[in-house]
Parts: sequence; structure tokens; C-alpha cells
Amino acid sequence: MIPATNWTIHPEVSTALKAGGAVVALESSLLARGTDWEANLETAVALENEVRACGAVPAMCAIIDGMITVGLSTDEKARLAKSHGRAIKASQRDIATLTACGGTGVTTIAATITIAHLAGIRVLSAGGFGGVHRGASQSFDVSNDLHALANTPMTVVCSGIKSILDVGLTLEYLETLGVPVIGYGTDRLPGYYCRETRFSVDARIDEPSQIARVLRASGALGLRGGLLVCNPIPRHYALPEAELDQAIGQALEEARMDGIEGKAITPYLIARLDELVAGTRQASVQLGLNNSRLASAIAAC
Repeated sequence: MIPATNWTIHPEVSTALKAGGAVVALESSLLARGTDWEANLETAVALENEVRACGAVPAMCAIIDGMITVGLSTDEKARLAKSHGRAIKASQRDIATLTACGGTGVTTIAATITIAHLAGIRVLSAGGFGGVHRGASQSFDVSNDLHALANTPMTVVCSGIKSILDVGLTLEYLETLGVPVIGYGTDRLPGYYCRETRFSVDARIDEPSQIARVLRASGALGLRGGLLVCNPIPRHYALPEAELDQAIGQALEEARMDGIEGKAITPYLIARLDELVAGTRQASVQLGLNNSRLASAIAAC
């Protein structure tokens, strides 16, 4: 149930929810990727347009001046894109503080899952899912995305676990939390920029309607968690795994030498991969569009 205060829902989203229409949540942290705010804004608009073209309504989430905002206007997206460095990258733990103190933040997957669920949205389209960072046995750096999905009946559509993470440990953690990992049209876990990894998924499903039925069955059984649906990047935009692994290793070493850690590590590594591997930016956009299409199809079921 949506609280009476500190909430604003875009009329387009509100109308669709009241009518029982298809709505797809989108995280707003993509607006703060790197320093090219115009490219970030263009990507956000493209994702929203793709959702609409598939017959659903996009609901990008953010916190603006203390207001939890579901569905952003053009001006709001532009403001967040331009405020990189001032608007914080908000996870689930930051929602209450930002609303109480009038703050502004772009939402991660964890925060978006929480906000979207409260608004009555059941499907989220993202890029790569968070997880266990490499070296987590020393740093204990584990994304809140994992626990947010384990405790919320949402379907998150992504292109796999982010390549910069420890994919194997992340899958083990998801198993511990009871989150099923579904491969859309694949038996192998997609590798974000790559179409597949050496890891298997828990189940392969080839139809969006079947994925929607799995979520409904989970709810009927009283299971509290959600589903992680992994959708391979379109083949034409996939990048070579060996080149990516080498670049990730280099970026991790540079981060260590520069003393980059905590919340700063993920944006640092993504920015360095953009510099080290040609085609990562285009791949990110295309996998996002691909996920928006699948999420829209699931939301319509």
C-alpha cells in the first residue's frame, strides 16, 4: 500500500495501474552513469519509448526533493542526469533518509524493487543484476539487490549478473536466498555483455506468459521472493568474453592501486570498461532495449 505522503505517481502510470494495464519499472541510476549526461538521458528516453512501443507504460523511479517519484517527466529526467555527483545513488537503505530529509537520489535495482512493489508494479527491466563482488571474502561487499529481490515478489529482467562481479558466488548466494534464476530461451546464464557463461540457470523458459505464471504460482504458494529472469544480449551486440575478462582484471587492479572501494567501485569499473573495451556503451543500450521488450511482454500477461 502506498503511504499517504512523500509519494507522487505520474498520471500515465497511475492511469495504467488503476486500469490493470501493463507497467514496467525502470531504475534511474542509469541517468548517473559516467559523465556524459546527454547520452544517459538519451538512453533513458529510448528505454521508455521501447516499453511504450511494446504496449506497456514505463515507470522510471527516483527520489526527488524527498518525494518518491514513480514515472519521471522529461524535466525530472534531465535534472537527474545533470545532477551527477549531487544526486546520490540510492539503495533500499537510503529511501527513508532521503524522504525524511528532502533529499534527491537516483535508484538502484534494490531501491527500485522496493518502490515499484509498493506502487503495485510487478515487473522491472534492468541492465545487469548486482551481487557478490570479487574479493568479498575480505571486503564483505555484497549488493543489496540480492536481499531486496529475495524479499519482494517482483520479476526482474536483466542480461545476467554484472561481469565485474563474482558470478559463481552470486549464484550460490541467490540459491541460499531462494531466488530462482530463469534463463529466457537459454540453458546457460547470460554474461551481461556476453551471451552466455559456463554457469547453468535453474530453469529455462521460452515464453513470457510462462514467466508470469511462475510469479503468480510463487505468490499463491505464499513465497515472499521474486524471480531473476536472465535475457541474453542480442547476438550482434555481444562482446568477446576473453577481452572483457582481461579488461576487468586490469580495471580491478587499477581500482586497488587508486584506493577505490565501497559504493564507488562499481561506477569506477564500468567507466574503465567503457574506455578499455570498444562497444560496451552500445552493448549496454542494446541489452537494455532487449530487456525492456521482454519485461513489457511479461507485464502484459
